[in-house]
Amino acid sequence: MMPWVGLALLLFVGLGVVLTGLPVPIILIVAASLGAVIGAVNGQVPIDLLAALPERLINLLENDLVQAIPLYVVMGVLINRLPVAEALYRLGLAILPRSRAAPVVSGIALGALIGPMNGSVGASVLALSRVLAPRLEASGIPLPRRAAIITVASTLGVVVPPSLVLILLGDAMLAAHTIAVTATGRDDRVINTQDLFHGALAPAGIYLVACLLIAWCFNRATPNTTGRAAGHGRLRPQQAAIGVFALLAILTLLGGVTLGYFYAVEAAAMGGFALLIVGFVSRRLSLPVLGELLRDALALTGTLFFMLMAATTLTLVLRVLGTDQLVAGWIAAIPGGPLAAVAVVLGGIWLCALVLDAFEIIFVVVPIVIPPLLIRVDDAVWVAVLVLLVVQTSFLDPLVGYSVMMTRTVLRASIEFLALLRSLLPFLLAQWALLIAVLLLPSLAHIGQTEADRSRKPPDIPAEELDRRIQQMLAPEPEAPSTKTAPSR
Repeated sequence: MMPWVGLALLLFVGLGVVLTGLPVPIILIVAASLGAVIGAVNGQVPIDLLAALPERLINLLENDLVQAIPLYVVMGVLINRLPVAEALYRLGLAILPRSRAAPVVSGIALGALIGPMNGSVGASVLALSRVLAPRLEASGIPLPRRAAIITVASTLGVVVPPSLVLILLGDAMLAAHTIAVTATGRDDRVINTQDLFHGALAPAGIYLVACLLIAWCFNRATPNTTGRAAGHGRLRPQQAAIGVFALLAILTLLGGVTLGYFYAVEAAAMGGFALLIVGFVSRRLSLPVLGELLRDALALTGTLFFMLMAATTLTLVLRVLGTDQLVAGWIAAIPGGPLAAVAVVLGGIWLCALVLDAFEIIFVVVPIVIPPLLIRVDDAVWVAVLVLLVVQTSFLDPLVGYSVMMTRTVLRASIEFLALLRSLLPFLLAQWALLIAVLLLPSLAHIGQTEADRSRKPPDIPAEELDRRIQQMLAPEPEAPSTKTAPSR
């Protein structure tokens, strides 16, 4: 009976997100509290098991990768305020051939560049809307197509390493794979965030090329009633300098983290420092403005940490209630081989994405459904890349996708649904085709792997860290303080 209570709590969370409009962390905390009270009153769940919560939260905040969250948020608010995005966009127009499609292609490329540094899809939508919307309008691009371009470009940072979504998903997959390897006794090397970076390289590259081609082919014949000059404004020397500096810095940071030369935290700190230098040199960042930006960054960071802690609390309650074991039994009973099991779980994640965003899926859903899936499927990198693509797909859902809704809100214009769907459809078809291709061809998730990835032998993490994660995820009992380890590479 108690495991079904946990499922009811998940349904409560979904309905609460859709119907109440309350902040998601509040809904998660209420659901966790209800579950704890029901379990205690019923008498089937010892309430003292919940004493593990403080230790779980301490272990959570001790994770070095979590330190990257505020740094990514700071970069996001700086990019949104400074002329970096505009300079990169103008630089792209100067490089591309003169064409009516050039503003759209430059906008897609801009999304791929600043998306991984922005910290969230919402920050990318704000930055891209400010830069692209007026210039695409001046170039004669219809409103539905402008909204589609901004929507798609804002989600590219989800799959391009080393985005915040990739970092958080990589850490969640490490924990899930640890449980699966321990349960099965396999000698698999436990994956880490670096493996997910490498696994996402080929799918991200394929989708980016597809988006650029779609943007070029579908927009080069767009009539321009205001003339090409509206979209190809002259690149001023200061913009050129900022654009070149930003392009080199972003490529260096993204490449360094993806190839393992920098930690994600180090790269985020270097990116934030570089943006501060640009702000002070361009005189767009005075001390009062910097104070305002830091307050915004603290508010956004607090929201993300609150959500992470609330989700950790709910997952502990679900494990105490035995809901994870119920779900594990269902996944074990899925008929067919690994492909069928992966397809069914991905379908469940997609359904959750109708009401939950990427961070909520990573924090709440992945710890419940992925460990039993990895017991049946031994290719953890493949599963992680598929989950990443499904999460990205959730942002582009034409009905309730977060990026779609955010774009419509920011543009402050009434956009007919069918017109927006027609503009989004080529990008959606490309995304679905990529998802199916990776599902049927797991080798696509291993193209980016290096010889170092293939040659490393288990164990990939220290024994103390392995023991801590097993105790934290499998047995919700008070744990002894553990030694802080270096972040996964």
